[in-house]
Amino acid sequence: MDKKAIRILLADDHNIMRRGLRLLLERQAGFEVVAEAADGREAAERAEATRPDVVVLDIAMPNMSGIEAAQRIRAVLPQAAIVILSMHSDEGYVLRALKAGAKGYLLKDSAESDLIEAIKAVSEGKAFFSPEISKILVEDYVRDMRKRGAEDSYELLTAREREILHLLAEGKSNKDIATLLDLSLYTVETHRRNLQDKLNLHSLAELILYAVRKGVIS
Repeated sequence: MDKKAIRILLADDHNIMRRGLRLLLERQAGFEVVAEAADGREAAERAEATRPDVVVLDIAMPNMSGIEAAQRIRAVLPQAAIVILSMHSDEGYVLRALKAGAKGYLLKDSAESDLIEAIKAVSEGKAFFSPEISKILVEDYVRDMRKRGAEDSYELLTAREREILHLLAEGKSNKDIATLLDLSLYTVETHRRNLQDKLNLHSLAELILYAVRKGVIS
């Protein structure tokens, strides 16, 4: 039996960009574009009406930004995976997108080559970043460590904590991890608390960003 098609909503205020991405996606077997939107508010409304599996949002749209639209969509459709398209490669934007619930972050100029891969990854619950974004984050992190003359906090993690960091960054819940590693939920929560304390990370968004910087996930 054929696998169910991944249902996609595309939101971008530039008609030509949107049309191009639609053509790209519809040529891909197993993808179905179920709705389009030209601004953030329309994207949130269309998402609620069509309940897509993956929502691709331009970060800079009129009436409501991609970040705000992502927050609104996640509130109504927590299962929908969100990919942000952006011109900005700095960490502030990436972190804001992750905090809004995005699972993927692509630079617009690489959308054509990365979007198919991104949609496949986020539909499986994984995070996905343009290779350029991952590279910039890693370089920034290394530069920062050198400047501070600090040792790498990652070295402080036990093998089990590293394993849990990897699974969390891939989008697994504490419960999923407990099942996968045959541990109690309490043990996983304790490991998670310890690794977040050691790395001074306060949210899942920061944790994913750290994992990308470290090359734990790409």
